[in-house]
Amino acid sequence: MKTLNPAVARVLKRLHYPLDVILTCVRWYVAYPLSLRHLEEMMAERGISVDHSTVHRWAIKVLPVLEKVFRRHKRGVGRSWRMDETYIKVRGPWKYLYRAVDKEGNTVDFLLRAHRDKAAARRYFEKSIRLPNPCARASPMTRARNSRAIKTSPPPPA
Repeated sequence: MKTLNPAVARVLKRLHYPLDVILTCVRWYVAYPLSLRHLEEMMAERGISVDHSTVHRWAIKVLPVLEKVFRRHKRGVGRSWRMDETYIKVRGPWKYLYRAVDKEGNTVDFLLRAHRDKAAARRYFEKSIRLPNPCARASPMTRARNSRAIKTSPPPPA
């Protein structure tokens, strides 16, 4: 059996429910459009008495830690990605939705903002894409810089 990440173990240390119940509730809360009260009812149907506020506390405690752990294993993007901008209506007011899209058209990350700010969105994406992938950090040198470096370097010893 695989041991837990120390950060995850520290967060889950004082929770009084089994780990599979906690992770199931948090996963369903994040993955599906369920309210906390729906989760409370679903767990009651399975014979587990849990309050909706408890599920909310679990989500607040566990999700940041899981996000850190999963970000390390996130698939690398590479050097080529594009930023897509559109606006959508969210509960009445219009919001700006920025997406970072890779070569294959897969959404790498997204940002939802109340006001339009392309520069801030670009900085956000550069930072979030740079974190898990060392390849995205490397900047290719231009031919002129390469040839200048080759010309100025001393010849190898014979």
